[in-house]
Amino acid sequence: MLDVKDWLRIKDLHTHGWNLSQISEKTGFDRKTVQKYVKSTSEPEPKKRRKKETKLDIYRGHIDKRVREGDLPASCIFSEIQEMGFTGKYTIVREYIRTVRLSQEIPANQFRCD
Repeated sequence: MLDVKDWLRIKDLHTHGWNLSQISEKTGFDRKTVQKYVKSTSEPEPKKRRKKETKLDIYRGHIDKRVREGDLPASCIFSEIQEMGFTGKYTIVREYIRTVRLSQEIPANQFRCD
């Protein structure tokens, strides 16, 4: 994917009479890429990426519920979801719980699990 600077350079060279092969040699881009951007009427926009699914995704609902229900420490919630089949690391869970608590202004409890 070209950035706007490269796109403008290709357009400028083409406007000054350079052919696709010459532009390709000068810029280092494939001739078909140069052709594509010479024909384009608008500047290139980055493609939207799909969000990658994480190991934690299927447990987020349970974690949110447990954080709202009480002041359990992250280690207890981590143990719970491990029993449910979670194979990720504690750090991922701790960071997610931290963001949930910050967004809901729920204080973290420093006590042990019951």
